[in-house]
Amino acid sequence: MTQINITLETELLHELFTKDGKNDAFSKLLETILNQVLMEQSKEQLGAAPYERTEDRTAYRNGFRERELTTRIGTITLRIPRHRNGEFSTTMFERYQRSEQALVLAMIEMVINGVSTRKIEAVTQELCGSSFSKSTVSKLCQSLDPIVEAFRNRKLSKSYPFVIADAIYLKIREEGRVRSNALMIAIGVNEEGYREVLGFEIADSESEIGWGNFFAKLKERGLEEVDLITSDNHKGLVQAIRKHFQGAVWQRCQTHFSRNVLDKAPKKYQPELKDSLNRIYNAKDEKDARELLAKTIQEFEGVAPKASRILEDGFDDVIAVMYLPEKYRRKLRTSNGLERLNEEIRRRDRVIRIYPNEASAIRLIGALLMEVDERWTSGRKYMDMQAYLDPSSDKTDPDQAAA
Repeated sequence: MTQINITLETELLHELFTKDGKNDAFSKLLETILNQVLMEQSKEQLGAAPYERTEDRTAYRNGFRERELTTRIGTITLRIPRHRNGEFSTTMFERYQRSEQALVLAMIEMVINGVSTRKIEAVTQELCGSSFSKSTVSKLCQSLDPIVEAFRNRKLSKSYPFVIADAIYLKIREEGRVRSNALMIAIGVNEEGYREVLGFEIADSESEIGWGNFFAKLKERGLEEVDLITSDNHKGLVQAIRKHFQGAVWQRCQTHFSRNVLDKAPKKYQPELKDSLNRIYNAKDEKDARELLAKTIQEFEGVAPKASRILEDGFDDVIAVMYLPEKYRRKLRTSNGLERLNEEIRRRDRVIRIYPNEASAIRLIGALLMEVDERWTSGRKYMDMQAYLDPSSDKTDPDQAAA
């Protein structure tokens, strides 16, 4: 990795420790650092520093062009180097600004469509550093929307043995009315052990038709060889899974299931019943799980009959994951991994509250999911797939604790 020596002016350092100038100083500091990084990238691509004579030089500099970049601490001005051969390029800002750019765009659209609060103009001014016209918004959308659409429609070229599906609800303005729409998301673990965001779709509701259309699109893009799908017990979702993924095992989310069971038990018995459920979930195999089920039903059917009935009826679906090697069960027996992703979406959603249109919601959420997907696929493996691909293997999972 290239090391870069950053040079800072004494005056700027002084401002960082001065109360009155701290806010401006941080944006100036970021501006200084990023501009020096750009200069270092230019040096690497040309093979020579400014005015340096060397046989490794590939081209010459041709001045700079200025570009404003909106950040959380203000708008900064970057001096992008120009090369005479026109080949200077940098991607350092694109990946990390997509979701923030989408958030700004969604809020700007609120102003334009008249659905904002009285203070939204001041908030937009603070976020963006300047006001925006409709033509400016349109131009920004044109640069971001194709990238999100390409991500949504990309080919799924690997096999995905494990899939998790879930939905949350967003408020979107349609034809002058605010409606609640389902945001359906599917993530998968591919044959190499990496997680991916497989896709997302906005629908009127979580009906079998809505989920079915979503799954059909995923299959058209190449989703295949699915072995196990984890989800909650929503009727439309489960029906769509069984229709579109015949032969795949459905694992009912144990977290959601526990809530269903405990909600029907008297409060004073809930702690003990919860412990019994956890012992069932952590059983070493199906035989032990069934023995623990029998003991639990015997203990609680008299004091919590409704909870006991739910437990008995849902038992087979909630321990479906038992057929897999034990090392895989914890990460696949619940939809908690997707729930954490949903929380990231909700954090942005709480800022927006009501999306001005569906395109705005797709833009914001798509940009976020792209960043998550890039983080997952470029980081550590989520699972070591050796024991799954080769059941006779006796290797341990070095990534068991990876999240």
